[in-house]
Amino acid sequence: MLDQVRATWAPHVLSLLRFMSGLLFLQHGTAKYLNFPHVAAFDNMTWNSMVGLGGIVEFVTGALLTVGLFTPIAAFLASGEMAIGYFTVQAPQSFFPIVNRGELAVLWCFVFFYLAFAGGGPWSIDALLKRK
Repeated sequence: MLDQVRATWAPHVLSLLRFMSGLLFLQHGTAKYLNFPHVAAFDNMTWNSMVGLGGIVEFVTGALLTVGLFTPIAAFLASGEMAIGYFTVQAPQSFFPIVNRGELAVLWCFVFFYLAFAGGGPWSIDALLKRK
């Protein structure tokens, strides 16, 4: 019985994971480019800095992942950004993610990498376009 429930709901939970991950990632892009929500650390950010370029990736891929459009490509790019961010910012500080405060970057990297292969799930624009 539990296997049947899992089989029924797993694709829908995948869609929820994609939606929430995209929404949280999008929030980083909107904070950097729309100043919403306001984060003081981004007040003097320029678009051609590492943080600024990351904000573009976060804004675009976050929006695409939230609605589930071009999910594999968007998730792969987001995963790559998190890997680059981790190895350029956190990893030089320490080998251990708990010490270098890189747990979220590592976790997002692998969540997005999973979504790049699993797709957006049934509640996505990708699934809607595939049905037509």
